Amino acid sequence: MSEDFGVKMENKVYYPDPSLKETLRMGDYEAIYNEFIQDPQAYWEKVANELEWIQKWDKVMEWNHPYARWFVNSKLNITQNCLDRHVHNGKKNKVAIIWVGDGGEEQVFTYRQLYREVMKCANGLKSLGVKKGDAVCIYMPLVPEQIIVTLACARIGAVHSIVFAGFGTQALNSRIKDANAKIVVTADATIRRGKRVELKAIVDEAVVNAPSVEKIVVLRRMTPPMELYSEMEIDYHEMLSNVSECEAEVMDAEDPLFILYTSGTTGPAKGIVHTCGGYMVGAYYSTRNVFDLRDNDVFWCTADPGWITGHSYIIYGPLLNGGTILITESTPDYPDAGVWWSIIDEFDVTIFYTAPTAIRMFMRMGAEWPNKYDLGSLRLLGSVGEPLNPEAFEWYYHVIGKERCPIVDTWWQTETGMHMITTMAGQPMKPGFIGKPLPGVVADVVDKNGDPVPAGTGGFLVIKEPWPSMMRTVRNNDERYRQYWTTIGKYYTAGDLAVKDDDGYIMILGRSDDIIIVSGHNIGSAEVESALVSNAAVAEAAVIGLPNALKGQILKAFVILRTGSSPSDKLKSELIYHVRMSLGPIAMPSEIEFVDSLPKTRSGKIMRRVLRAKELGMDPGDVSTLED
Repeated sequence: MSEDFGVKMENKVYYPDPSLKETLRMGDYEAIYNEFIQDPQAYWEKVANELEWIQKWDKVMEWNHPYARWFVNSKLNITQNCLDRHVHNGKKNKVAIIWVGDGGEEQVFTYRQLYREVMKCANGLKSLGVKKGDAVCIYMPLVPEQIIVTLACARIGAVHSIVFAGFGTQALNSRIKDANAKIVVTADATIRRGKRVELKAIVDEAVVNAPSVEKIVVLRRMTPPMELYSEMEIDYHEMLSNVSECEAEVMDAEDPLFILYTSGTTGPAKGIVHTCGGYMVGAYYSTRNVFDLRDNDVFWCTADPGWITGHSYIIYGPLLNGGTILITESTPDYPDAGVWWSIIDEFDVTIFYTAPTAIRMFMRMGAEWPNKYDLGSLRLLGSVGEPLNPEAFEWYYHVIGKERCPIVDTWWQTETGMHMITTMAGQPMKPGFIGKPLPGVVADVVDKNGDPVPAGTGGFLVIKEPWPSMMRTVRNNDERYRQYWTTIGKYYTAGDLAVKDDDGYIMILGRSDDIIIVSGHNIGSAEVESALVSNAAVAEAAVIGLPNALKGQILKAFVILRTGSSPSDKLKSELIYHVRMSLGPIAMPSEIEFVDSLPKTRSGKIMRRVLRAKELGMDPGDVSTLED
């Protein structure tokens, strides 16, 4: 391949148990993908027909670049597929949600119980004047009520905007105002690492200059209960109506379902708008097939509903499939580094979906922690949020999966709504490679003109055809939406650099704005980071480019060391030499700084632009998604 991208193409392949293919929901990948390519609209129509609709569509898709309409003129309510059909088809006593608190307390909701709580909450929201099309901001900890409120909004046609409960006043205020939220639903506090973190106080500040807000609904969890002084404030449980039924609002497939804000490189966060019909089909389909979800599975996605991963693979996808989901307010290292493994052991979790940043943290803590627990219930592992580097893949596969669990490393975005590229269970796994496009998705690696590049050559990742769960616009900024579809030809430009191998497997090299040009050579920061992490002393690394009069840019690396390794000039020299031997002299960092932490989004992505801005004394732009 082109040496400009400095990619070290690994040849290691793990082959799953051949018998796995015989039991998979999707069946043979190649055959199914060929079926999709031959008639894409017929393929998606077949998927959509597995769900219940109030009124079927006149046409599967209308495409007027860059705008799509899916399941044209159909009517539905997503909650009828998440709740009603399971309650009425014999699953009403099946467990829908298992919740584990920070202190180990538990709650369980069957589909019947969840259905009833959603009905009461939906009627309660209606009693506050919430109507179809109104926006409701949900700023809550990861408790069952967060899911209940979300589904209640969908039930009555309100547009929900979930804001992660780790955001501060300014970030919350900007999202409330941009969404024009009528109601804010929050809790008095969340519990993190055994400590109370106030949420209501943040909301009080955030609504000061947000005139659209009429009421604040407060889930009072703590003892003694918080006093509610203002007429704007409503107790969550007092809002709930005793009326046990709430008729589902009839929604057009293209009516908005939710707004979700995602960080931009500069400027304010982008309000990604998803609609009812296409999103429902995409979330249902990808959950069922990528995770091979079955009736007896216990599915644990460690994300938060404040992110698209939580929307699609905690709430909607699993519930559309009648699955059992596990959620927890606990952090992965409190009260000790074994807490997540103990939950898998205790609840017989079968599908575990987490982020590479968590996997690398566990690597740093050592295999002795997971080895204390019985992880034999696990049958499938997943990764999300950023590329899973080969070293983390190996640890995950051997230590957690015991060499018997397929790993589905998933690539997708807030904007896509569902998985787009992965290695489907049953397919050969290549550490470092995400995999191939999901049937239903046409992905490719192209040059700046939109022409496919040869295998082994780096280029831009694009999606060539529309798909049901694609975003419909960026709220209050449709021009920004159009840029996704007009930057490279008429393709959806993901903003990621990638490379394909001879088998069509795709490796994500990093964001296109994370390419560093050193002496005319394009170097992906992700590759240098992966090379550094492959050294036994390194736990994590981030690499940025800094201006240099001679070379244009030079590389600077920020390195977190594993326990037992200490910073030294000698180690710096060893790491630079290690990168030279891994990627070649052009990729050697000119500077290495040892650090204790790296700036990351809460979904685990390293925010390199924050490091770059700090080094250059510049404004880092929107940092509302920064974890710390």
